[in-house]
Amino acid sequence: MLNDLSQILAAKPFGTSVTVGQIAAVGILILLGYLGSRLSVFILNRRLANSRLRPDAIHAISRVVFWLILIVVFLTALSLLHVPLTAFAFVTGAIAIGVGFGTQNILNNFISGWILMAEKPIRIDDFIEIDGMRGTVERIGNRSTRIHRTDGVHLLVPNSSLLEKIVINWTLVDKAIRTTIRVGVAYGSPVKLVAQLIEQAVLEQDESKNKPNPVVVFEDFGDSALIFDAYFWCDVSGERELRSVRSNIRFRIVELFEQNNIVVAFPQLDVHIATAKPLAVQLDGGTGNST
Repeated sequence: MLNDLSQILAAKPFGTSVTVGQIAAVGILILLGYLGSRLSVFILNRRLANSRLRPDAIHAISRVVFWLILIVVFLTALSLLHVPLTAFAFVTGAIAIGVGFGTQNILNNFISGWILMAEKPIRIDDFIEIDGMRGTVERIGNRSTRIHRTDGVHLLVPNSSLLEKIVINWTLVDKAIRTTIRVGVAYGSPVKLVAQLIEQAVLEQDESKNKPNPVVVFEDFGDSALIFDAYFWCDVSGERELRSVRSNIRFRIVELFEQNNIVVAFPQLDVHIATAKPLAVQLDGGTGNST
């Protein structure tokens, strides 16, 4: 039995020096190498998860380790088969030309993914805007980047698009974002007090920054209201948090206005009728009529 097995493994099916045993060893090596690379990446991610590294840095390290292990496995497999690397020179050139024309977009996106991880114009957990769509970067893959949009939809954006198009990264340098709130109060309101109360409501929020200080501007005399704009900076990681901060400030403005008897303006229209004769007004539905 053992002799038959050894003869099968020592057989040379292709008429070369490569035996069945070497082919089987290479297959097992490639399988174990792939599984080992996946396991190594999994353990590495678990170890680095508690470190101070950003998620994008951990992702880049994991990808480099994964491909390095596969390259080592591939070179080891060639050595087991006694195949020199020079034998692939002509074949590799011919394949590269054919594959290059057929997979331009794939290679473009693949290289763009590595450029994104090297230059880091976009990182994991960044809040970005592209083509009018906003979302948080969840993963930078080999071909595309996965973005979790603010409405819960996941977008798969080709990596090349993130390099070729204009991308707004809200959190590239820091989380400081400037925003504004517009408030209209009724005519006759104490404008100085209104500006102070709006500034107080802004500064009371934990996310708002006091440096630079918020600025309240008496913007305009509107048709039905005195218009005030509050400009301020706040530390948020996306549009959802920004909307929440503005909402909290508006709630607080209403409370402060009610405490100081300041009326938030609403649309109204005064109609003046010019006539030489007095108008007759008749009221129906009562016990009598009057004019």
